[in-house]
Amino acid sequence: MKPQLTYALTASLLFWGTTIHAGTRAVLIGVGDYEYLDADLKGPPNDVRLMAEVLAGRGIAPEAMTILTTDPASLPEGATIAAPTRAGIFAALDQAAADAAPGDTLVFYFSGHGSQAPDLNGDEGGGYDEIFLPMDAKNWRGEIGMVENAIVDDELNLWAQGLLSRDVKLVGIIDACHSATGFRAIDPDPAAGVARSLNPGALGIPDDLPPVPFTGAAELSGDFVFLYSSQSDERSFEYPLGDTGIWHGEFTLRLAQVLASAEDATWQQVLAATSDAMIQGVARQLPDAEGTLLQERVFGEGAGAARYRINGSVLQAGLLQGFAEGGEIVLFASGAGGESIGSVTLGKVGAREAKISGPLPQVAKGATIWAAPGRLPDPVPLTLAGLVRADPDDGLDYGTWEAAVAAAPKPKPGAAPDLVPVLTGGLLALAGPDAVLDAGGPGTSPRVLVLEGETEADALERVLSTMAHATRLRDVLAQAAGRGFTKTEVISVAIERRPGTEITDPVQGASCSGKAGAGAAHDPAQGVNGCDQLWLTLTNRSGKAQDVTVLYLSSDMEVLPIWPSQNIVNRIAPGEAARVGLQIDPVSHAGVEEIWILAVPMNESHALRTDLTSLASATLRGTAEGGSDTALWLESQISPQDETSMRGFSTKPADLTMIRQIVRLNPTNSE
Repeated sequence: MKPQLTYALTASLLFWGTTIHAGTRAVLIGVGDYEYLDADLKGPPNDVRLMAEVLAGRGIAPEAMTILTTDPASLPEGATIAAPTRAGIFAALDQAAADAAPGDTLVFYFSGHGSQAPDLNGDEGGGYDEIFLPMDAKNWRGEIGMVENAIVDDELNLWAQGLLSRDVKLVGIIDACHSATGFRAIDPDPAAGVARSLNPGALGIPDDLPPVPFTGAAELSGDFVFLYSSQSDERSFEYPLGDTGIWHGEFTLRLAQVLASAEDATWQQVLAATSDAMIQGVARQLPDAEGTLLQERVFGEGAGAARYRINGSVLQAGLLQGFAEGGEIVLFASGAGGESIGSVTLGKVGAREAKISGPLPQVAKGATIWAAPGRLPDPVPLTLAGLVRADPDDGLDYGTWEAAVAAAPKPKPGAAPDLVPVLTGGLLALAGPDAVLDAGGPGTSPRVLVLEGETEADALERVLSTMAHATRLRDVLAQAAGRGFTKTEVISVAIERRPGTEITDPVQGASCSGKAGAGAAHDPAQGVNGCDQLWLTLTNRSGKAQDVTVLYLSSDMEVLPIWPSQNIVNRIAPGEAARVGLQIDPVSHAGVEEIWILAVPMNESHALRTDLTSLASATLRGTAEGGSDTALWLESQISPQDETSMRGFSTKPADLTMIRQIVRLNPTNSE
């Protein structure tokens, strides 16, 4: 059965209320005919025409567009037209960068063939660079170690960082394959589609080149969002549009439909709606996105929440997406844009699904209802036992601490307390329910330190809030992961330590120099010093793509986000690796901390990645309305009376893998 267009896109554009974006420029590239490769495609010239229409409908002037295509017919009058050669593409990119001023937005769009070539600088976890093929691309040339005239992702990254460093916003959209397993069909069945990839072997790329050691990729810094037509190990397809004989990239077509109708959507909402509309043909094609602007509105200002589908009376998201039992969700008739059609309360919540309590609004038969997070439940506070004095004869005055503890939450009758407050050395320490002070060594029980402008009661309230989040987060994640033990290693972890240098300033205090020594394999459980750098190489050993998050549990029980940052892609394909770095703060006392590595299998029902950095304690400032959508979800998930089980659906064995790496802090910065 041939795919059918769901509505007339061009007609919808005629009624778009345009607002001219004088500060937005676009470079649109469509490569259908190849000069030297037997790899022609039918869709890219149509794709750039469609994208030009969509961008014009969103208020971008044709004079601000440069279109490089192998078929220049029917393009907007006033646009700059050129051939999509390598030289032409880079000339257009350089000119667009030169014309862009701080605060402007530049759109980069590419439709054509993609492939992979051996990594040249060690920044690719899978050992291959993604390459894009201009119309004058040729085969592999051994003397230059590259596919001749190809554009390497490293080159685009360098160009992009130059823009971002000048405060220019960048929107990148790529409809091409990024896989070594793609194929090019000859005389294809139109219903099956044509893959936009060339196998490296078809380009003459040798398969016996020595690998370059993986050193990790440099992250872009600035305001950007990149939308990709498929995962790194998938193909991207083009299809004929109904019976018209006009071919389009499936991703571009559905993206254009969403952009033409979703006036007030975020890029993340656009991605979800595009993914939901895409035809899943002979092979799955699941789009992806990353960047600091992912939750910002399209060509606008202001953040918005991700939306998730509702099937029947079940929300296709759960604990891992920040939803909680008793929380409210806001309902919409579209995955992007539109006004709310109501709200409902959630019942039992599992890792990736949540039951809906109460009736849903009536919608047309076959229509999808979408949900975004609304009000979250109030957190459950930690409770304190009665005060214990470590040394009754120390002669210190603890009156203000005694008053602070007296006002803190107490357990219900018959229930065990969460913590035991211990007065020691002029401070208040918080021991576990067993009342053992510093069970992990001197200084390992958290001390409540009073910050500037705080009273002792304020400090205790702040620390208890932070600890409540950390302890319950650790328990829930450990329980969920504990049900998923298998004989197969999911993520392997190799850790390298680079010794750091601590600087002491009489005014500023201790800090790190920023320089680090040579790296060597190291187990942080054996001890690290202040300012040491730890570099983690995380390799996916499973047969499924994994969304990986790295959190850090400090000795004062604060959960800190480590990776990913800036909404970058944290999905690691089978056999590929990511490199994550962190630096230990200057320390003056011993303690035990933890690195948490969390891996969630890719959700094959939608394109949204699972990023758990929003569970960090740093997101707990403010309310659900003013802070993170997932800031307070955890506190309602474990009953203080029954901390041996998780309420809600049973967590499926493969929902979460948790690796806890102990980090033991040395009391001094000495080897």
